[in-house]
Formats: sequence, C-alpha cells, structure tokens
Amino acid sequence: MSPELIQYIQTFDDGREPALENLGGKGASLVSMTAAGMPVPPGFVVTTACYDAFVAEAGIAKQVTTLLDGLDADNVEEVDRVSAAIREDLCSRPVPDTARRAVVEAYTALMEICGDGAPVAVRSSATAEDLPDASFAGQQDTYLWLSGLPAVTEHIRRCWASLFTSRAITYRLKNNIPNEGLSMAVVVQKMVNARVAGVAITMNPANGDRSKLTIDSSWGVGEMVVSGQVTPDNIVMDKITLQVVSEHIGDKHAELVPDAASATLVEREVSADRTGIRSLTDAELTQVAKMAKRAEKHYKCPQDIEWAIDADLPDGENLLLLQSRPETVHSNGTAGQQPTASSQPKNPATGAFDLGSITQSLMGTGR
Repeated sequence: MSPELIQYIQTFDDGREPALENLGGKGASLVSMTAAGMPVPPGFVVTTACYDAFVAEAGIAKQVTTLLDGLDADNVEEVDRVSAAIREDLCSRPVPDTARRAVVEAYTALMEICGDGAPVAVRSSATAEDLPDASFAGQQDTYLWLSGLPAVTEHIRRCWASLFTSRAITYRLKNNIPNEGLSMAVVVQKMVNARVAGVAITMNPANGDRSKLTIDSSWGVGEMVVSGQVTPDNIVMDKITLQVVSEHIGDKHAELVPDAASATLVEREVSADRTGIRSLTDAELTQVAKMAKRAEKHYKCPQDIEWAIDADLPDGENLLLLQSRPETVHSNGTAGQQPTASSQPKNPATGAFDLGSITQSLMGTGR
C-alpha cells in the first residue's frame, strides 16, 4: 500500500504499534493479540484517520458539535432527533477518494488470504470504548457475515454513523465524555464459521472472585450469547487447576448459522438432543480457559473475551480469539450496582436460577 493510503489502514499483522487513537479499543486489542501470537482471524482496521478525513471533507464537524451542544441526556425525544439527523447526514456524504482506495486495496488483499467472497464481520471500534474505566459494550454497530466490497463499504459507513446512536450520545453525556476529538475506527475481519462460541471472563462475575474463571458457551455464532437471546451453558472453573467448580446447562434453544442460499446468517432451532448437553467438550473447555488466562496475562488485568470454535478447522487449530477487553464491573468497584445470583430470574421450566445469564447481566446487552 502506498504511503498516501497507509494512514487509513492497518492490518492486524503489519507490525505497527496498536495505538488506541488510531485503531479504537477493539482494533488495538486485535492488533496487540495478533502481535502476541494469539489465534486471531485475519483482518484489518480502517483507522480513525479515515473517519476524520471523511468528516473533514464533508465539512460537518461544526454542525455535529452545534447539535450536541447543550443537549439534555434526559430528553429522550430530543436525543433521538439529534441522533437521527447526524446519522442521516453521515450516511449521505461521499467518502474521500484516497480513503476509499485504501479500503478497496485492504479488502482485496484480505480476500487473497481468505478466498474471494469470504464473509467478513464489520465492527465499530470507537476510541473511547473497551477501556478499563468505561463500558461501551453494544453502543456502536456490528455487522456479521458480509460478502463483497459494496456491502463492506456500506457497513463501514454505518459503523461511523453509529458513533452517534441515541444510546452512545446519552452515555457520553451522562459520563461527561466530551464529543470533541471523538473518532471511530472500524474492524474488518474474516468471519468464523462457528460450531460453538461464547464469552469467558477471567473471574467469577457473580462475586468478583479472581481465583475462578467463567465460560458461557452456546451453539453457532456467539452473537446470540452476547445479546442475551439464548441462555448459554455456564461453567465456573478454578483458574489454577482448571477443574470445573460448577456448571449449568443452558437451554440453547437456537443458533445462528450461515445459510448458503441467502449468503447470510440465519437463526435455526436447536434439536432437543443438543439443547440438553454441554456445547463444549472437556478438552475444548480446557482450551478456552487456557486462552482466557493467556489474554489476562498479556493484558495484566482481568479480561472479558469472545471466542469461537471454527467448524472448518481441525481440532487443535479451531479455537479462535475474537476479542478481549478489560473486565469493567468488579475491576472498577461498581459490582454493587449489578445483579447478583440471588437476584437472577428463575427458569420457569425448572425453577432453578438461570446462572448462564449472570455473565450476560454483568457485561451489558451486546458488543
């Protein structure tokens, strides 16, 4: 890539430092983990320089600031109106030619690695997200199983616009996070054809016990776990011995799987014989736990990771790390504001506590 374009793109493995101001929280984490030799699917980051060039050429920075100035976070109707106006403006402006060429070159190179037409995920990576003292989970957009350059470029723009969702605007206002200097990077990454996926937290999120780690897992792509659409299997393990301390088999009633005919992800009902068994084998459970511990050691603080087991790769090579962020509930002393196991809803079918929802309740409603 020419020097003129390289400021707009950083591949996960090109050796440059994972600067937060260029890559956002998610992008910086993926670059850092790739450099550390962790099993991260290939991809690239559309840097904040690309978004900044877009906003500068569109000439809308002042207008955005004016709309946000003096906005009352509790005036939901006005926040929604301002959010819609800003996002509509961002989605209607042309992208600078150099920035677009950089994305085209990076996407073409990724397809050469993964195979032409390989599906990708396009994920927002804001500069203020995934920080130890902030929890922006789910506030900006993620798009899965996209194929072809037109779809990718369209959804990069949608990610930029999602910097100004009502939820994101309100969160920044209520937490006194300034809008000035705010920027957005976007991650474009090869999709994993997940047989099983989920999250892991390198502590017990129910009580903050750092001698334990917790794994939530379910069939198919992990988005149904992180969005709370299914009750996953929930396993608590001893962090040193990796012995199972407790486990709850979730109902896992549905899964997101690729559909060849529509070239998209579709929701499919899980058969009864699979809902009643644990979605991870003992060996896979140990692998996930070890990878979570490795991420914690790398970042030197408790981690909240996303992982997936790829159905197309052989055993031993099929566990992939999709994201790692600092755990922000117990690490920040805000655990008292969160639900505990005793306050979790009960499963109407069994009368038992839905322990699989504990991790979800502590993480928020999305990624």
